[in-house]
Amino acid sequence: MRHTIAGDASSAAAQERGVSRHLVRARWYETRRAQNRKPVTYTCPFCPRKLPAFSEHVLIRPEGHGEGRRHAHIACAARARAAGRLPTHAEWRATQPRRPGWLARLLARLRGPR
Repeated sequence: MRHTIAGDASSAAAQERGVSRHLVRARWYETRRAQNRKPVTYTCPFCPRKLPAFSEHVLIRPEGHGEGRRHAHIACAARARAAGRLPTHAEWRATQPRRPGWLARLLARLRGPR
């Protein structure tokens, strides 16, 4: 379920929910510190400001994939993380229903259908 948030109505709704219109929707995000080694200027997905070339920043990858990755200011990404808009894989995983352990599955199989 990956798609870029676009359009005026959906963009306004996304801004209201605190999601950037330039960030790909995903269940979880991988973030890491980065620094440009080439003279390229990026735009932060959380604010309209530019990331100057060679500045220290954060690289955000949705669900660990390279497509849809964005470069952001460290402070902007920290605010998004604090607000719960950039969950990590571990945080997302903690919200998912847990599968019964191997012993419970074995005992259920031994008991048979009810």
